[in-house]
Amino acid sequence: MSKKRQSKTTGKKLSSPQLQRELLKLFQRHPKKRLNPKQAARKLKIANSKDSVQAALDKLVEDKKLHPLGDFKYKLRYQPEESSNGKDKDATFYEGIVDMTRSGDAYIVCEGQENDVHVSSKYLDNAMNGDRVRIRTWTPRGRRKPEGEVVKVLERRQDHFLGTLWLYPGHAIVSLDTRPPMDVAVELGNIKEAKDGHRVVVRILDWEGKGKFKHPTGIVTAVLGEAGSNDIEMKSILINNGFELDFPEEVLRESEYLSGKISPQEIAMRLDMRDVTTFTIDPDDAKDFDDALSIRHLENGEIEVGVHIADVTHYIKEGTPLDKEALKRSTSVYLVDRVLPMLPERLSNDLCSLRPNEDRLAYSAIFVFDKGMKIINRWFGRTVIHSDRRFTYNEAQEVLEGHSGEFASELRQLNKIAKHLRRQRFKQGSINFETDEVQFRLDSEGVPIEVFVKERKDAHLLIEDFMLLANKEVATFIAMKGRNEEIPFVYRVHDEPDPEKVEELARFAREMGFDMNISSPREIARSYNRLAKAAEKDPALKLISPIAIRTMAKAEYTTDNIGHYGLGFNYYTHFTSPIRRYSDVLAHRLLDKNLGKLQFYRANKLKLEEECKHVSQQERRAVEAERESIKYKQVEYIEKHIGEVFAGYISGIIDMGIFVELKNSRIEGMAPFENLDEPMEVADSRLRIRGAYSGKEYKMGQEVKVRIVRADLAKRQIEMDWIREEEAEAVGAGGNGKSKGRRRGGRGRGK
Repeated sequence: MSKKRQSKTTGKKLSSPQLQRELLKLFQRHPKKRLNPKQAARKLKIANSKDSVQAALDKLVEDKKLHPLGDFKYKLRYQPEESSNGKDKDATFYEGIVDMTRSGDAYIVCEGQENDVHVSSKYLDNAMNGDRVRIRTWTPRGRRKPEGEVVKVLERRQDHFLGTLWLYPGHAIVSLDTRPPMDVAVELGNIKEAKDGHRVVVRILDWEGKGKFKHPTGIVTAVLGEAGSNDIEMKSILINNGFELDFPEEVLRESEYLSGKISPQEIAMRLDMRDVTTFTIDPDDAKDFDDALSIRHLENGEIEVGVHIADVTHYIKEGTPLDKEALKRSTSVYLVDRVLPMLPERLSNDLCSLRPNEDRLAYSAIFVFDKGMKIINRWFGRTVIHSDRRFTYNEAQEVLEGHSGEFASELRQLNKIAKHLRRQRFKQGSINFETDEVQFRLDSEGVPIEVFVKERKDAHLLIEDFMLLANKEVATFIAMKGRNEEIPFVYRVHDEPDPEKVEELARFAREMGFDMNISSPREIARSYNRLAKAAEKDPALKLISPIAIRTMAKAEYTTDNIGHYGLGFNYYTHFTSPIRRYSDVLAHRLLDKNLGKLQFYRANKLKLEEECKHVSQQERRAVEAERESIKYKQVEYIEKHIGEVFAGYISGIIDMGIFVELKNSRIEGMAPFENLDEPMEVADSRLRIRGAYSGKEYKMGQEVKVRIVRADLAKRQIEMDWIREEEAEAVGAGGNGKSKGRRRGGRGRGK
């Protein structure tokens, strides 16, 4: 066997320039390797000390040749000129958004590419979830799907992160709650009043690390305190989803300078609706009233209904700090126990809120209905209104159920029209997306003492139907005006469902005893509605509703209208909640510039589409934050019921056990098979299981009883013991109460 040829550097002590050249060659020969100084010296077989190797590596980092990875490891930094020098000629480069998995690996979602590109955590180059990156891709031998590595972070989704601060001599390290974990170095002068172990918000200033630090460096911007409290956990959810807790000073200053007075000149430029009967209907604890309804009877039995929306664009002017911050946030975020508003309170709860017994500026959609409840006229424009009464949903519902009260005839007339609009909508293909909404009753410390499902009645549906009408009619107006020459606009679109996912759903429903017709998109919609109706009588079928929704494409904002499949509308937008959605602010501005017969305003479509994408992305983050807060509060609630027995339904089956969703509270946990007295055989469909000894079969949706064993708040996980029939008869079963409690305000109006 021939001996390996020794390197010219073997056993030698190299000068600093030589050492840098040899180290760079080493990393170029192994572009995927992550090496620390000791490993690099060993591979080069040189006599230099570890410190001299470290110094050479630092110089290569400074020269942008290597990239520091933390833990004193380094990797080759991608050089764009390499492609033109003949290297990477077989590689393909894309730009996309990082979608991180729980393992720390990521998929890069590239526009125009059918498949997302998998990137291992070691090739992410400090890229974080949601960042826009450039990647190099290749297809490994023997595989069909491409792999990739991040070569450059083009745009950071966020620079503020939550973490735990640890003190060291001369500096501090903030360990971020990110996937994969990351450390940020902070000088002691920049940690505010934080102490060892405190939860803090850190702003990253330098992602590469500099000087003595091999980590990214930053400053502490907020100290939350010791981990574990309700308040800190809710704030953590917001921060980890990319939302900043406080408004910048210049934004707050601008909002405080805004005048609350309505001048006679302003009123003269608007349609004066102050003498028309007007009221709001909102949740009990709502503070921002962004919509109101008016009603008056006209000649010949016609009825005029006004949908009045807070005129946010009167106060927020394009390009101001207030406007830029509203776009950045794009949405209010509703957690179980708090709201993080899109606009400062001066606007959301004061100037823009349509409070009772005060003159308020509005942007209105006014409809005239004939005796057959057909719309015969419509008008859009700026108004001034005066709300006569603020109803809670419960108060309005009592009137609708026959109790006496103010504006009873007006409420009942509006409800009659709303029901007609609803029937027409379902006849035209709208899908009933009715799903249970979990709500909580909290004590003074924010701790849940009851979990229940919100009951939606006519008062809720009445408001929703008129909001849907206004949204549809505004979008239709713009689309019709621009039918010869497109007017760029913000549409809310919803694509048809994925055929493969629908087929899978139909197989699942058949196993549950429900047949679906999936021969066409229209028949699929009808099947979904039949399923919703059947679920009212068979609670087990309710478990299919979330799965049915997952077969759907996600609704989003875009300038390219394809209609809204779920609602059955050809044209749809969001116009009715500008206090809490920036999409509606954009819609108001674009509508206003296109109202007159001679007005024809064409916005920059590329810029508008970018804004649509950003708003859609922020909406998804807000939804995720809300879900996390609900899950946290569910686990926090059940933590006080360890050892108690509850009734529930089998909501999922895996090889290890079953998932059970408790009745009334919709709290879900897992009951492992290992605690049973016999092995369980799982069907290939994962819809049924059978006892290996008893032969007893159980299926998805079947009612079972479980005992709460463990609740892990940190992991948001609940472990249960499945109590089978014999034991269940002996212990009985508990359950959650049904009394009503706290509601979250201002959501669900207009889908």
